[in-house]
Order: sequence, then C-alpha cells, then structure tokens
Amino acid sequence: MSYEELDRVGVIERVIAKRLTQREAARMLGLTSRQVRRLRRTYERKGPGGLASKHRGRPSNRRLPSGLRREALATVRSQYEGFGPTLAHEKLTELHDLRLSVETLRRWMTEDGLWVPRASREPRIQQPRRRRPCRGELIQIDGCDHEWFEERAGRCTLLVFVDDATSALMELLFCESESAFSYFAAMRSYLEQHGKPVALYSDKATVFRVNKKEPQGGTGVTQFSRALGSLNIDILCANTPAAKGRVERAHLTLQDRLVKELRLRGISDVEAANAFAPEFIADYNRRFARAPRSEHDAHRPLQTSDDLARIFSWQETRLVSKSLTLNYKRVLYVLDPTEAARSARGQRVGIEEREDGLLSFWHGEHLLSATAFPKEYGVQQGDVVENKRLSEVMDLVRERQRERTEAKIAKSSTTTLREARLLRAGTHRRTTTGSSEEAQP
Repeated sequence: MSYEELDRVGVIERVIAKRLTQREAARMLGLTSRQVRRLRRTYERKGPGGLASKHRGRPSNRRLPSGLRREALATVRSQYEGFGPTLAHEKLTELHDLRLSVETLRRWMTEDGLWVPRASREPRIQQPRRRRPCRGELIQIDGCDHEWFEERAGRCTLLVFVDDATSALMELLFCESESAFSYFAAMRSYLEQHGKPVALYSDKATVFRVNKKEPQGGTGVTQFSRALGSLNIDILCANTPAAKGRVERAHLTLQDRLVKELRLRGISDVEAANAFAPEFIADYNRRFARAPRSEHDAHRPLQTSDDLARIFSWQETRLVSKSLTLNYKRVLYVLDPTEAARSARGQRVGIEEREDGLLSFWHGEHLLSATAFPKEYGVQQGDVVENKRLSEVMDLVRERQRERTEAKIAKSSTTTLREARLLRAGTHRRTTTGSSEEAQP
C-alpha cells in the first residue's frame, strides 16, 4: 500500500474506535462524509486491504498499443542509430507518425540498450599532461564572465593569460566581453611586457577559430589568428576545458581572491580594476607560481618591424572601382586621386580599422586618403564637394540616378516601352568603353 492509503487506514480505524467523527475524518482526507462511511463499511468487511486501490496490478486504461514499442524500437535501431531520445522522438513523430512521449521513448531505449543515461555513463578519463619545460613556451588563455565587482557594478569579463610551465599569471584584463579587440589589447600588453611566446592555448571560441567547416567567404582565419600569424606566434585550440586546466583552475582562485581584493579596495569599475591588476599579479605569482623545469625563457623580443598598432587592427580588403570608390560597412569611400590610388583601380586595397573606429586604407606600402559618403552610399542634396573630387562624385551621381530609374521602371508593371524610354531620357549610362553618354529618346 502507498503512504496515502496507509494514512487513510489510520483515519478510518480512529473513526471505528470512535476517537474521530466522520465529519472530521472527511475534512482530514479531503472527502465527503458519505465517502468516509463507504470506506468504513469496506474496512469492516475486507479489512485494511480493502482500502487499497483496485487499479493496482491491472493494466492502465491509457496504455499504449502493444505493438508500438516493437515498431518504435525497430525503427530507431534500423534508421536512427546513435540518435538521442529527443531527436529520435522528433523523427518518429514527424516522419513515421508514431505518437508517444519523449520520456516513454527514453525509457524504452534505455531498457533495450539503445541509450545510456548520463548518470549511468562511465566517467571520462582525463589523462594528465606534463607541464612544458620552459617559461613562455605555451600560454593558456581564456575569458571568464563573472560578477567581479559583486553588487557594486554589473558583470564583466576577465581575460586571463597563464603560463603552462609555471602556472604564473602573465596578463589580466577586465573588459566588457570576449571580442577580437579585447584580446588585441590584452595581447599587445603581454607582448610589451614579456615578448613573443611560442604558442597560445585556447578554447574553440570564434575569436580564435573559424568553426564552420566550409565558410562562405573570407580567408578562413580569424582576426586574432591573423594578428598572431603576423608575429610568428602559433595558436592551438583545446578539445575540452580540462585540456587547459591550469587557466580553468586559475578562474576559481581569481573568483575567490580577486573578488575579495577588489572589495577591500573599493574598486567598482573596469579602469580601476585594470590599474590594480599588476599589483595583484605580482602577489599571486609570489604565492602560487612554481619554478619551471628549464631556466630557458622561450619568449622572443619584438622586432622593429612589428607595428603593433597596425597588426592589432581589424583588417579586411575591398575592391576599388574605376571611379576610385569602395564600400565598407555600408559606407561609400572616395579615394583621393593620387598616383597610388590610380594604380589601385580594379585591385583590392587593405582596410585597417582601430578600436576607436579610425580607418586607414593601404595599397601595398602606400597609405591612401579617402572621404566617406555614409548616406545611401552616395551624396545628398547640398553636399559640399571639393573640385578635385568632382569628377568621381559626378560619376557616382550618374550611377545612382540610373539605378533609381531602372528600379522605378522594374517596380511598375504598367510602365510601357514609351514611358520607360522617356524615363531614361537624359539619364547617363555607361558605354562598353567605360565613358558616359547621354541616353537619347
């Protein structure tokens, strides 16, 4: 009997012994007095067992058809091997019209050996890895989103660089999130203090790695990886968090000690926390860093040719048109008609964007000047245009007018050939030679 049924037996026995009235028993059991009288008669006739549920031991009225289990498991075994219960349930429902719940399918698959619950799986064995022998040979990097300032300010991210050989903190940087520019700033600070390491060890975040097997465009290399390649620094991605366990364990220590140190000093903003970081790093390394197996320092000095400002910028390429224009982030840029700009016609030029939004355009080693026209990729009524850019701007105006005319003709289904010819009258169009001419009616 269930606990509820045992409690009901005790109440009915008290009613029979006249230690409890039927009304009080009904209130305790959530029943009516009539039901209590019926239960009393059943107890007096059959004893305590008479109060047990009559459904016990009988098949449920809502039981599934007997052949549904065989059909569902046979389908999963033949067509959906390796599928989890949730995904297999979706396929059985959508493609085979088999109606059952996810948990029922999970229980059937577990009993049939097609699925092993997480609690029953053998723990994954993480093989230990020896530390690298030299300082600066492998630097583990990761970001930790946490309430570093507790209730004094909002959440932010701490970028952590840990040396694999010594477990020493090499760099700490508070920032809003893990972005390319955040890692640019942290890496530049690291290089200026310690020099260039042999390799970095990170997770598979999109800052470090292009996770799409077949990316639609681009070079297949992230901006951060491109910057490290320019400095001859390799980046390796760990397959599991445990593989970079030194920086993961450092997060736990920092979430305890660093949070309390910031509280004691009343620090509640990113700027003050970054100013305090070097002091904390020195104290942390004095307490927890260990000596490397080799005294050799694998860091390499920066070269005079390493322009960190250019390397740690967002870099893309764009094609220059014959009218010395290019598009970048929905803004049209007109290059100054210098000799270097003219030589870039029909070729791709490099665009470097700094964190503050400052742009620079490069063709080889030549820095190009440009003017932005952010409104609708063109010029607006009353824009002031310098004389030296008038030719390029006029080409742009003609092109925009032609595009608007063609769009208007295409949009209207009732436009006749005559009306289209009149609309095009006076509109400039390009010839095959690249020059422009007036369209005649």
